[in-house]
Amino acid sequence: MIDIKNVSKWYGTVQVLDSCSTHVENGEVVVICGPSGSGKSTLIKVVNGLEPFQKGEVFVDGVSVGAPDTDLAKLRARIGMVFQSFELFPHLSVIRNLILAQVKVLKRSEAEAVSRADKLLDRVGMLSHRDKYPGQLSGGQQQRVAIARALAMNPVAMLFDEPTSALDPEMVNEVLDVMVDLAKEGMTMMVVTHEMGFARKVADRVIFMDEGKIVEDCSKHEFFENLPARAERTRLFLSKILPN
Repeated sequence: MIDIKNVSKWYGTVQVLDSCSTHVENGEVVVICGPSGSGKSTLIKVVNGLEPFQKGEVFVDGVSVGAPDTDLAKLRARIGMVFQSFELFPHLSVIRNLILAQVKVLKRSEAEAVSRADKLLDRVGMLSHRDKYPGQLSGGQQQRVAIARALAMNPVAMLFDEPTSALDPEMVNEVLDVMVDLAKEGMTMMVVTHEMGFARKVADRVIFMDEGKIVEDCSKHEFFENLPARAERTRLFLSKILPN
């Protein structure tokens, strides 16, 4: 579903991705972790063209992201993206947030868009809040709405960029529960997160990044249970974030 081949990216003279290669099969859940500034958020943003890259290739469902003739707007409509900061339109109600792109981009009728939106809001436990505005919701509620909005576009894959890092600790689980359900239903997912409990529970593979490079790309069992086989940098990272 997603194929990343030898991708490198620079901001000026600073290299932020260094020959990164990985792939995500249809229905696979891949968690990407690593220290701040390791390139993990940049890596998933190149998947839907939010970040241009200078070398390598990225394919999503057979479409080349970097090709000059690729319609990125059309491609992004097929790849759900959930950000750390929700990115909801503050002047629109929850229901209007969910139907806007369906009508404008997918050309659905308003009735069809509303029906789809209501089903997804019910799925993430937010149907009773459909007529509220984002400012009236908690952070966890806004993030669940953001997930529903992404799903409304019938994406072939979902990208999550630290979706719980801006939330109060007590709100984290309500968002992770929605993501766990998505994973169980077979959604293809790339998730940048420090939530190792989530990784242990639903990830098929874990990627560990440092200084723009993919240091580890292995099954979650190998990542968590076979520490002697991991790189020294990986072991150091895990020693700081996993409970003793």
